[in-house]
Parts: sequence; structure tokens; C-alpha cells
Amino acid sequence: MVKIIDIKFQGIKSAIACFLIDSGEGLIMIETGPSNVYNNIKINLEKEGYNIKEIKHVFVTHIHLDHSGGAWRFAENGAKIYVHPQGADHLIDPQKLIKSATKIYGDKMDTLWGEIKGINKNNIKKVEHKEKIKIGNTTIKSIHTPGHANHHIAWKINNSIFTGDVAGAKIKDGPVLPACPPPEVDLEKWHKSLNLIIEEKADTLYLTHFGKSTEVLNHISEMKNILKDWAYWIKEKKSKYDNIEDLTEAFNKYVYNFLKNKAQLDEKLIDQYYAANPPYMSVAGLVRYWDKIN
Repeated sequence: MVKIIDIKFQGIKSAIACFLIDSGEGLIMIETGPSNVYNNIKINLEKEGYNIKEIKHVFVTHIHLDHSGGAWRFAENGAKIYVHPQGADHLIDPQKLIKSATKIYGDKMDTLWGEIKGINKNNIKKVEHKEKIKIGNTTIKSIHTPGHANHHIAWKINNSIFTGDVAGAKIKDGPVLPACPPPEVDLEKWHKSLNLIIEEKADTLYLTHFGKSTEVLNHISEMKNILKDWAYWIKEKKSKYDNIEDLTEAFNKYVYNFLKNKAQLDEKLIDQYYAANPPYMSVAGLVRYWDKIN
């Protein structure tokens, strides 16, 4: 049984989740959120009768700070952190990760993510594509799914897939929206990764942003369509603006109008989407993608 834990990122509900599984021989956590929500997770677990220090296996989909920024805190409790081979070194020594994230978030780094520490290499397990890991009565299969990031893994347990960012964000009955931050967005790889998800024939997607979706084929189809729409909007418009700030402002208005008018979301739900997946991040990532392939 999967328990969805709302980490209440920046005090906002249903923006970022992590997931708890009791394997029968130890607790498994998928995703951690940033380090500054560790106490939120601890309180949630205590309400369910669990001790956070009993979590000895943590599977992260990728090393972006909203997904694994708090992994070091679980490692300090003795947990093994399972991660893509290309992400492992950045968890051991996070200085390059911090530098890259600071370019995006600037002086908001501490407020958003809290403290970031390295993890002892003995607590890191690099996981290959389609590798299976058995913990108690639970088998976790790794699916390398680049596109959002080269080091992205979706984790499959039974007929459920924990999708990280590869399948986008969907909050309540809202639309599926991609997250396209620099520097590794790749539309071709992303499309192939979404097809890999389909090939696994899962009946449930667990979304870090946020919750779960049981309409798997519809969800993936919507994700593909909106990813293509965003990407080609940026391709068409990027040469029409003098700087990325003006392009970002225009894209923010484009996304807001889509959410408000076409998707008919209220302001509270729009705020949840913006906390989970700020549209401004996608501008730089998609501009970089088009510049790279042209």
C-alpha cells in the first residue's frame, strides 16, 4: 500500500508529494522533497504510527532539489539512497548542483530548499536501467527516463509507476503540465521516455506533483501534447523578444491564461501549480534546447 505524503511545500498543499511503502522488512520512501520539509514529513509519519528514522531505503527520481534536496537527512539516519548513476556524484558532493540551482533561484535558494549537504558515498546506490531491487516483499524496478533530466528514473512497483517529472504535474482535476528547466531538457528523449512508461502497462501513475492518476494513457497523451505546445510556442516566439525576461513574462501570461480560461482553474489551484511547477523555469530550458539543436 502506498501512502501519499503532502510535504506542504512553502505552506502550499498538493504541490509536492513523497511516498511511503512498508516492505514488511523496512520502510521505503520515494522522493524526499527539500530538506526544509523534513519535519513536515516526520509529523505526517508520526500521525500514521511511523518513525522517520525507520526509513532505510530512499528512492529519488532525480537530483533536482524539490525531489531529493532532503535526501541527506535520511542518509544521516542510515538510509540507503537509490539514484541514477549520473546523479550520484552530485548527491555526494552537491557544489555543482548548488551552483546550477542558484543560477535559477538566486537569493531564494535557502527559503525554497533549506540546507543542502553531501551524502557519504557508502549510503549511495547507483541503479542501472531496468535493474530490480527487492526489499522485503517489495520489488522496485528502475526505468531510466531522460528528457526532463538525463539522470531521471521512474520507479515501478507492481502496476504502479512513480514518475517524478517525466509525466509532468497534474493537481486535482487540472491539466497535465511539463517542467522544462535547464540544462538537460531534450524533447526527443522525453518522447521516448513517455513511450517507455506506456510500454510498462501500469494502471497507476504516482505524481510527485501531485498525487496519482489512473487514466494512464490519457495522462501521457495530454503530457505529450502540452509539452509539444509549450516547446513550439517558445521556438516561435523566442526571436521576437529582445531578452529572456520579456519572453518569460509573455510565457507566464500565456500559461496563466491557459489555466484560467481554457482549463478554468481558480486562483488557489493556479497557485498550487505555480508552486509545483513555476512556468518561468521552462523558458530557459526550452530556449537552451532550441539553441542547442539549431
